[in-house]
Amino acid sequence: MISSVRGEVLSVGLDHVVVEVGGVGFAVQATPATLATLRRGEEARLHTALVVREDSLTLFGFADADARELFGLLQTVSGIGPRLALATLAVLDPGKLRAALVEGNITVLTSVPGIGRKGAERLTLELRDKVTALGSGDAPAVTAPGALRAEVVEALAGLGFPAKQAELAVDKVLADGDGHTTASVLRAALATLGRKR
Repeated sequence: MISSVRGEVLSVGLDHVVVEVGGVGFAVQATPATLATLRRGEEARLHTALVVREDSLTLFGFADADARELFGLLQTVSGIGPRLALATLAVLDPGKLRAALVEGNITVLTSVPGIGRKGAERLTLELRDKVTALGSGDAPAVTAPGALRAEVVEALAGLGFPAKQAELAVDKVLADGDGHTTASVLRAALATLGRKR
């Protein structure tokens, strides 16, 4: 597998860049954000993933290894191919995507063209734990509140509160400050919900 390429940028297109490596020009598909950082004639280094199909070999390039890992992970979900995985990373940066998957934020995920409600639900169901386990340097800050939120919402739903009402109560509590534990958020959310009844 070709896991990275480094060389002179020969050209930058709308959806790809051509990087010369040892006299060979590699066409690398990339997101607009990644392409915007590249300049013709300058040296570039991209983390890459090689996708092998019956009729093609396609290189996909990323500015960092975290985006490449997420690209591979997205494709483990049925119905998500390399093009849709790249489109997802074009719309959502890795941090935002990771947070949306952990929190089960369907609205954010369906903002990607080609991902409907069912696809977004499948993504969160299949990748929530895997994304948390990936644990890049910035993941704990993103995943901890999301995992906590999901846990408390689930507990409230188990107590008979409607899911939407539970989510609103938990979000209100989490917005009030840091340093929350599952127990403290649950207590505060129950107090909020109790006032509404």
